[in-house]
Amino acid sequence: MQQKESKPSIYNLPNLVSLIRILMVPVLFSLAFSQQATWFLVVLIFSEFTDVLDGFLARYLNQITSMGSHLDSWGDFSIYSSISICAWILWPEIVQQNLPFLIIIIASFTLPVLLGLIKFRTFTSYHTWSVKIAVAITVISYLLLFSGLLDWPIKVAAFVSLIAALEEMAITLIIKHEHADVRSLIQALQYRRQNNSNQ
Repeated sequence: MQQKESKPSIYNLPNLVSLIRILMVPVLFSLAFSQQATWFLVVLIFSEFTDVLDGFLARYLNQITSMGSHLDSWGDFSIYSSISICAWILWPEIVQQNLPFLIIIIASFTLPVLLGLIKFRTFTSYHTWSVKIAVAITVISYLLLFSGLLDWPIKVAAFVSLIAALEEMAITLIIKHEHADVRSLIQALQYRRQNNSNQ
């Protein structure tokens, strides 16, 4: 008798780590409203650690799933949307001084998601290399800015985030069907050529 091929379980450690990141959102808001700036930054660093950890665990344990990719994207969008609002609550003066750059960063993380929702009716989860670089630079610049150490890195973060957003939106416009883990615009073009050749 032929055995059925087992599908990867959505109940795994990487997905649990992604879920923990989503559950950090109310914690961040609670700390922001209570003006606990130091603890807010600590929890933010922890949430970013989980962002790195879930991807590492998924690859190391060979538990990469479509659900996991989307859960990771939901966690990212939840965290980055939350820290933008929380920054205004905790550091309104710093936000006003750097508002153009922060608006670019927020738009860069929001517009690709909206475009994906419009075209595919779901959250896209490309996890491009450019977005990974943009996230790393943005988080570091965020910590430097709101800890009062340096303000110029936020300008770099805005530029890199904009480039990453343009690539993600180009990917959404190019591919015909939603794909998870599209690492670059080049890979999206390959998907498009494959779809055209199969028709």
